[in-house]
Amino acid sequence: MDITLPKRIDQKQPATLRDSRQITIIGANGSGKSRFCSQLVTECGDKAYRISALRALFPIKDDGPTLHGSINEMFDHINDNSPQVKNSANTEFDKLTYIMLLDEFRDLMNFKAHKLMGDAMEFPKTKLDTTVRMWQEVFPKNKVLRENGKLLFTTEGQTDKYSSLRLSDGEKAVLYYIGAVLYAMPDAMIFVDDPETFIHHSIMQTLWNVIEEMRPDCTFIYNTHDVDFASSRVDNQCVWVKSFDPEHMAWDYEVMQSSQNLGDALYFDIVGSRTPVLFVEGDDTHSIDSRLYPLIFPEYTVKPLGSCNKVIESVRSFNDLRAFHHLDSMGIVDRDRRSDEEVVYLRKKNILVPNVAEIENMLLLEGVIKAVAAYRHRDADEVVRKVKRSVLTMFSHELKAQALQHVRHRVKHQVEVRIDMKFRNIGALEEHMIDLVNEINPRGLYETFCREFRVYEQQADYNAVLKVFNQKQILNDSNVAALCGFNRKDDYLKCILNILKTDGRFARQIRNAIKQCFGLTQQGNAGAQNGSKAS
Repeated sequence: MDITLPKRIDQKQPATLRDSRQITIIGANGSGKSRFCSQLVTECGDKAYRISALRALFPIKDDGPTLHGSINEMFDHINDNSPQVKNSANTEFDKLTYIMLLDEFRDLMNFKAHKLMGDAMEFPKTKLDTTVRMWQEVFPKNKVLRENGKLLFTTEGQTDKYSSLRLSDGEKAVLYYIGAVLYAMPDAMIFVDDPETFIHHSIMQTLWNVIEEMRPDCTFIYNTHDVDFASSRVDNQCVWVKSFDPEHMAWDYEVMQSSQNLGDALYFDIVGSRTPVLFVEGDDTHSIDSRLYPLIFPEYTVKPLGSCNKVIESVRSFNDLRAFHHLDSMGIVDRDRRSDEEVVYLRKKNILVPNVAEIENMLLLEGVIKAVAAYRHRDADEVVRKVKRSVLTMFSHELKAQALQHVRHRVKHQVEVRIDMKFRNIGALEEHMIDLVNEINPRGLYETFCREFRVYEQQADYNAVLKVFNQKQILNDSNVAALCGFNRKDDYLKCILNILKTDGRFARQIRNAIKQCFGLTQQGNAGAQNGSKAS
């Protein structure tokens, strides 16, 4: 569904967001962000579905109209049509609980009726079943019991049973958000006010990733102060609300394709959030880096900067100013054709360098391929075998060209280092330049690389090939997407991102494979890079 944004202060045509999966509305207190969202709700009409844990958990008097399809409307409809049984729930949380229990009762009665008639029917899976299962995954030590038409709770190792009144606000909020999203109408525009309220930061990203996956038909529109959360959304369009003119009901706002490119003003909001920063290559809309790394390193705020030189310089500058902001920062750059010595140097400077040439090669790691293939119900070992054969064949055909590119990189690096010396006069520089070719010996380097690469070829050393093979078409030409059942390589990448968002077994397998590619342990994090093996 396309969404036309509210009236602009500058009288320009309001922006239209097309086919958005996630929209984040951010802005400072007093900027008119909440009224901006209310205007969007009006624009979305009967497809608007607004939820708020703060309003759901506490009785808040609201004289405004009840939204079509909302929890409150569903509850009122049930009460109006059940004169014999009236429920007097005071909060939206209690109303949602009552609706889920009533729906389960109806589903079970329907199942019983069909069974008594001799009809074949599967045991119903209710919305309450899904809500309870997901809630217990977030709080694994807590258990939910259904007794006498009520939800009761208990803690692992305890016999005491208690009602939802004894749950923490965070536990209630998670239960509410899961259940409420399940009741949204098809293709809803789900407005979430302050999704961070009551929820611990450690589970924020994972929780909302999983909730979004429950309803792929819906668009999620977040009204938030949390720039870290906004940056964690993968398919996000970010609207920065700057100010509001109440007389003309108009706003000053800016639409950004990703909240990971917020500009200097909001960058200081990120610093204020006390979240470590991870600078990466690529842009914030098209590169794999900005979509993949936030899911691999969720404890970091990932900021794409374009070139590897900008990443290296930004990490240096940011860490030089640690006395002012007290944040850790790391960087990630592609290995490309760097020597082991260059990699060691960068890693000592808090720059992560993978043991593959490019990020595309990272998606061809055996652990990543196996996870995707198994997720797609393919023979993982067979897929890996065929991909390896394709990649090794490609490398064999391009061996000499790849060796030449490595020589060019090595010569360029050595020339830059040696020209950066001090010379007493122009004659000394000329004399140094004359001897430079013999000192560097490009042909000798070329023959060395060719011998090294032929060993990789003869030994079918797949990991060594991924480490030195720079080929932007490698994902497409390896045929990995088709072998996993996709039509395009972009679908293979999208599947990896979706798996990582669910944070299940396959996500852990992919994350571990990629972290190990950086020399990190499965339990380690980006900060563990210092002191890890260089290559």
